Amino acid sequence: MARQSISAGQGPVGVTPAPAGLDDSGTRLWESVADGFELDVHEQLLLLQACRTADLLDRLALEASRGRLTVKNAKGEEVTNPVITEHRQQSLVLARLLASLRMPSGEEDERPQRRGAVRGSYGVRRVA
Repeated sequence: MARQSISAGQGPVGVTPAPAGLDDSGTRLWESVADGFELDVHEQLLLLQACRTADLLDRLALEASRGRLTVKNAKGEEVTNPVITEHRQQSLVLARLLASLRMPSGEEDERPQRRGAVRGSYGVRRVA
């Protein structure tokens, strides 16, 4: 597979092998991205955080499968197990990290992802 840069601007740098300390999901994610793309340093850092998040999600899912969906809080009320809440939050983090890498979707006919500036504030609507 031909390696290509997903960055805009400066030239790519070589990608190192999967960093030590990653578990299965993190290693698979690193290899799947690093196999096809040359990443700049900032992209390698984003990918590393995404890999660590993927591994954390695996550990949280395992912990959630061993426990209950709800637990009693300090007041004695039934609430969602904090492990499930954290899993949901880390899923959002992973999605944002992967989106920030702006990798092509793989479809050649599709338009490339936009790299627009920060969105401005939304205007106030008048109520008639």
